Amino acid sequence: MAFDIEMIKGVYTKMAERVDKAREVVGKPLTLSEKILYNHLWDGAPTKAFTRGKDYVDFAPDRIACQDATAQMALLQFMQAGKTKVAVPTTVHCDHLIQAKDGAAADLKNANSVSSEVFNFLESVSNKYGIGFWKPGAGIIHQVVLENYAFPGGMMIGTDSHTVNAGGLGMVAIGVGGADAVDVMAGMAWELKFPKLIGVKLTGKLSGWTAPKDVILRVADILTVKGGTGAIVEYFGEGATSMSCTGKGTICNMGAEIGATTSTFGYDESMERYLRSTDRADVADAANAVKEYLTGDVEVYANPEQYFDEVIEINLSELTPLLNGPFTPDLSTPVGKDMNEKAKANDWPIVVEWGLIGSCTNSSYEDLSRASSIAQQALDKGLKMKSELGINPGSEQVRYTADRDGILQVFEKLDAKLFTNACGPCIGQWARYSDPKNAPKNSIVHSFNRNFAKRADGNPNTHAFVASPEITAAIAIAGRLDFNPMTDKLINEEGQEVMFDEPTGWELPPKGFEVKDNGYLAPESDGSHVQVKVAEDSERLQLLTPFEPIGNDITGAKLLIKAFGKCTTDHISMAGPWLRFRGHLDNISNNCLIGAVNAFGKKTNFVKNQLTGEFGGVPDTARAYKAAGVPSIVVGDHNYGEGSSREHAAMEPRHIGVVAVIVKSFARIHETNLKKQGMLGLTFANEADYDLIQEDDTFNFLDLNEFTPDKQLTLEAVHTDGSKDVIKLNHTYNDAQIAWYNEGSALNLIKKENAAS
Repeated sequence: MAFDIEMIKGVYTKMAERVDKAREVVGKPLTLSEKILYNHLWDGAPTKAFTRGKDYVDFAPDRIACQDATAQMALLQFMQAGKTKVAVPTTVHCDHLIQAKDGAAADLKNANSVSSEVFNFLESVSNKYGIGFWKPGAGIIHQVVLENYAFPGGMMIGTDSHTVNAGGLGMVAIGVGGADAVDVMAGMAWELKFPKLIGVKLTGKLSGWTAPKDVILRVADILTVKGGTGAIVEYFGEGATSMSCTGKGTICNMGAEIGATTSTFGYDESMERYLRSTDRADVADAANAVKEYLTGDVEVYANPEQYFDEVIEINLSELTPLLNGPFTPDLSTPVGKDMNEKAKANDWPIVVEWGLIGSCTNSSYEDLSRASSIAQQALDKGLKMKSELGINPGSEQVRYTADRDGILQVFEKLDAKLFTNACGPCIGQWARYSDPKNAPKNSIVHSFNRNFAKRADGNPNTHAFVASPEITAAIAIAGRLDFNPMTDKLINEEGQEVMFDEPTGWELPPKGFEVKDNGYLAPESDGSHVQVKVAEDSERLQLLTPFEPIGNDITGAKLLIKAFGKCTTDHISMAGPWLRFRGHLDNISNNCLIGAVNAFGKKTNFVKNQLTGEFGGVPDTARAYKAAGVPSIVVGDHNYGEGSSREHAAMEPRHIGVVAVIVKSFARIHETNLKKQGMLGLTFANEADYDLIQEDDTFNFLDLNEFTPDKQLTLEAVHTDGSKDVIKLNHTYNDAQIAWYNEGSALNLIKKENAAS
């Protein structure tokens, strides 16, 4: 039986009436995305049609999911909100703080020792406030959510950008910062700009070596890392219905890599099979009763150009396996000859040192079974591994079932390293090197989602390429980046030429799923007696002090850093070893922008202190400005804040005195996070004005006292020679968001409203 089945039935009970009303109000057939959005309006039944990409809308999500790295800050904020229990079903999943090194058992034991303080904090806060808690080793948040909580037609937010994985089960699931989650936990509306809609029509059918992963790798190639910004991507067509539910999840998962608000598929038989297989027949039965409302209207899919803002068509029968990378998830190359030519031209290492299978993107039973079919062929055909191989199962349920069915033993016979049911290398939790910064140039292939520099192992010289699990397995066995398993032969231990056959696998386990201990702890019904303790001298946890309002008189501000080129949340607030400080704002702020490339000198973590004329690290320089009572400003390029939902990338600069971030364009989640923390997130009205910013500039806001929606702000940049440039800045703040700014943060406003109620 499903968790929260009465809540799910409640969503379905109101769906027909609300969707029918929305169709009447909008005056045309509806996409699935629109049906879900209009069914989750905070104010209830729709009364007006919203303008895509313009109107801010209040929604009422059904549930919240948090992973341990981001949950710390989210729950520290919720503790200030004045509530005794979360308002909607919420879960915490411990998957980020487990470092991959020696193997599952040893790594989990080490994590429980090293991070016990954090795990105990999260467990106690969860118990106190009515939050479901998934212990370390229970699994990766998004796989666990797909197996237990996701349901067709639902709306969920999560404090991780890959929350979108639940779109594989027909949800609108969106990654947010912790402050957004706190709003919903506290019983308030969640605000989102009504998304634009991108339709992806899938024709034909996947076969042979091609996998669902190749679909999203192709979409990333088409749309690039920012092409989905502000939009929901909705997949449909015969190709969509022919894929498994977990395959759909893979596609939705990596929608985060094109900047999409989320991605989703209409409810179909593969989803019903998955629900029933994961002991949720009650959800399947309830969904079947309203199934026409859980997919787009027939007219929409027949004439998609009339209903979507953009339409892409991909013939799955013609799609071939792809490798995306290095250093960006949208650089796509067909396996084989094309990769050979491109690697030689760009001096990418051809030899592959590691193949990694798992992460929230590709760690299902189906993924492991298809990869193991390749591994089994290596054993049968006398092939030795040329690369090392690592496996991260998605959940304890997947691990236990795969172990029962002999899948994991196949990998073990090839001396693969079986890591914990956790994120591991995918988020930089991989103890591959003792000195990552000075590690050698090399290539790895993985089935993960992100491949930014230093992402997996901290080594800036690691060239990471993204592929399907089966292609990852084949390339790891061959040991070459340019290996094409469809055409290339390998020499086995007997000196014979052999070729791989096409991969095979199971959509779902033939004997059903099984697990002894899934790792779930239910909260007490009344947690009022539960004590949550945070030691004053803790290095890992720190109770929060509310931010003071920045105010409307920003003058004499100094340039902290002008970031050059790609500046992701990994550059702004690195993961890896810094994950241990995710619950301690002051300590983790020592990594603020240390990965960003300074436009002046092209170095990282090396900026000029205008008060002393000396050069130093970004956090130290910012703290020096703050101590002197001088505000500072960050300037950035396009798609600033791309990547993770981590709100630390907004809270850290706020904590050390940054008052405004001014860029050419923002990634959606990061822009919202800046707003939530009471900062100014602004864009150049003229992108070329980025070039006007000089290293020794001082800034004055000339009209911040007139901060209102749709009104440009004016910035005066004063150069050292006395000359000035007046720069116009755009913003997307509405009245409510300006109120956050005026109060110092969204949380301050929540506390104020709760105190008054």
